[in-house]
Amino acid sequence: MRRVTVSIILLALSSGCAMSRLWEPSREQVLKRIVPSSVQVVLERDGYRFRSGSGVAIAARPSAEGTDCFVLTSGHTFSNRSDHDRAFVLFGRSHGEGTKAAATLLARGDAGGADLALLRAQSSECVPAEFGQPPGLGVPIWVVAYPWGRNMTLAGGIVSQVNADQPGDRDTAPRLIVDASVSYGASGGGVYDEQTGRLLGLVEGYRTARVSFSGDAQYIDVPVPGETYVVPLADIRRFLMQADRKDLLGNLSALTSTPR
Repeated sequence: MRRVTVSIILLALSSGCAMSRLWEPSREQVLKRIVPSSVQVVLERDGYRFRSGSGVAIAARPSAEGTDCFVLTSGHTFSNRSDHDRAFVLFGRSHGEGTKAAATLLARGDAGGADLALLRAQSSECVPAEFGQPPGLGVPIWVVAYPWGRNMTLAGGIVSQVNADQPGDRDTAPRLIVDASVSYGASGGGVYDEQTGRLLGLVEGYRTARVSFSGDAQYIDVPVPGETYVVPLADIRRFLMQADRKDLLGNLSALTSTPR
């Protein structure tokens, strides 16, 4: 009788695991959730583009003019920007040239804080991402960005270092790092959970190596593969709180720093 009972329990457990796998979204379904929330950020001077970056739509709110779309991007994209420069967000960029919408800079992280900026643009194509939970070491991820101001690029990888949110020197404290390779223009791009499609952070930057030309004083800085720095969810939450935009927190309002 005991053998029969154990067999039934094992069968039930195995059936439950099989059912959970059946309900897991496919890769195609996850990407359909991720891609629409990814946008391109463009800065123009005298009508000409002089800088571009990547961003993620995090919220949509109805307004008298239509739909206000709130976008997170990197703060350094707006460094050395004059009052005459104009910012734009390109929606639907994964399908072509995208739809261009003027953007207003609502908040920008200080030099000693999170490298983030919050934009607002009018667009009916706004598809906000959903915030996830702090990831653990080895969690598979997707990075969606627009390197070199060109077409959307999708890169896969894993979380290779976890930000323990510890006090101390920001340069030496543990950070959130993924091993997906990125390049110039990817800053502000979304880092998503590969299984759920939820947002885990934004690309902050990447380590570079200086390569000199033989017998010449000229050199170039190239990205070091596998060392992409990410602004974690805890910093995003802190930034939105400091910007007095608690209404954009969503499930981040109950965020804990414990990795899943």
